[in-house]
Amino acid sequence: MAKREERRKRRAFTPEFKAEAVRLCRVGDRTIRQVAKDLDLTETALRDWVKRADIDAGKGPPDALTTDERDELRELRKRVKRLEMEREILKKATAFFAKENG
Repeated sequence: MAKREERRKRRAFTPEFKAEAVRLCRVGDRTIRQVAKDLDLTETALRDWVKRADIDAGKGPPDALTTDERDELRELRKRVKRLEMEREILKKATAFFAKENG
């Protein structure tokens, strides 16, 4: 019976750590796979960080959103959702008071 591998706990990394990991990949003396192994990261996560750094530096696809743009979009979506909820409440209140007065 094969030993079942435990799932790795999700870890959080600082922007500085991510930037340093990306820098190590760009130095060119090691592959992304080697840097990921050395830093005990998944290769997929490190590749995503490198891709995100390229996009943030303006080197990504023309339609790719930067990290700042993604953050702004997330915030705007939250605001829209809140405003839509407030509008629904006001519509119901208007209907209620119109019924009361009419």
